[in-house]
Amino acid sequence: MQQLGGEECLVPQPRGSLPKACAIGLASVVVTAILVLEPEGFFRHLSAAILILTVGPSLHGVFLLSEECLHHATTRYRGRRLSQMVTACVGVCTLLCVGLAVLLFVLTKHQPWRDQWSMVILACVLYPLLKTLGVLGPSEVEVSEICETRKMNVAHGLAWSFHLGYLNLVLPRLEGSIAAFRASHNAGPFETRGSRKLLILLPLNANITHTLEDEDTNIHFYDNLPDTEIDRAGVRGRVYKHSVYTVLDKDRQAHHCVVEYATPLLTLYKMSQESSAGFGEKDRREQVLLFYRTLQDILDHSLECRNRYRLILLNDEHEDDPHYLSNSILKNLDQQEKEEFYVPPFIPQPEVDHPSHALPIIDDWHRAEPMSRVPTIMISHDMPRTLREPVENSEDLSP
Repeated sequence: MQQLGGEECLVPQPRGSLPKACAIGLASVVVTAILVLEPEGFFRHLSAAILILTVGPSLHGVFLLSEECLHHATTRYRGRRLSQMVTACVGVCTLLCVGLAVLLFVLTKHQPWRDQWSMVILACVLYPLLKTLGVLGPSEVEVSEICETRKMNVAHGLAWSFHLGYLNLVLPRLEGSIAAFRASHNAGPFETRGSRKLLILLPLNANITHTLEDEDTNIHFYDNLPDTEIDRAGVRGRVYKHSVYTVLDKDRQAHHCVVEYATPLLTLYKMSQESSAGFGEKDRREQVLLFYRTLQDILDHSLECRNRYRLILLNDEHEDDPHYLSNSILKNLDQQEKEEFYVPPFIPQPEVDHPSHALPIIDDWHRAEPMSRVPTIMISHDMPRTLREPVENSEDLSP
């Protein structure tokens, strides 16, 4: 997991289960109190409450089912069975709760219900009306939680498309492209380890410029890496390329790195400019943060992309700083050099046979022959000896 700067506090974390815990705790306290204070009427009150909370949603599901059967049975369900439409409109849990309410009603039939029937019937009838009018509709938080839990956001689809259609193809080949680039440029650029990753910029406002020089005068285009050609979706030799930029620090020292914006953010920005998309500025910012979080999670679990990328989240509240972009890039490069450790791959060395009593050969008083990394078993040809001293004669054994 990569470490970010101050922008990491802007990324929303997945929602937890605190509302569920609060609901369970409150329900437990109230049920216990009623059971203690009024035990003879507990099942009567419980039956009425469950009927009010389940029959109303069931009636609303019946109204939804009538719409689905008349107009959407063929297009949305492809003529499937009625049971699938019933489950989609009502829900299995709601039907089970209705069955539980009926069972409790049977168990409490000997108790008086006349004072509660009017309230139960009125509540069940008013629920579909209020639900249809949107009074009992889900809040924005509930809709957002459902979309995040079921991966239904625009950001989730864009993040997976960006990974599977681009990053998963080019990142495994990035190291080879940089090596070829250094060989053709006399190993000038990419002198630091941190600059050998693909730096992906993600501005919160999703407003992407096509040339980095327009954003910051301390950034200059240097050259392009060698083209990567991959057969993709029927296109022979589809070309993927990356651009190398020179970033100047405050001492005017040059740092070279591969930088580019996350292209799917252009889609989010264009959607926010189209009124027919129903996608406002607030929704765009939320989707950018979800895109970053989803993409980070995908890349963290990708063995092909590991240690080959760097996501840089850009806060749009620093537009007054003309060198904010270059400072953010340099900050990430410096952070990689100081906080990340590079583990070189293990390269087995050929085994070198030496006599067991021989010493390594010293060359120029400080260089020794490479020792074998493969463990070997050293067998001595001498006869085994006892740890006790040998006995001189048998007289020493007499008392």
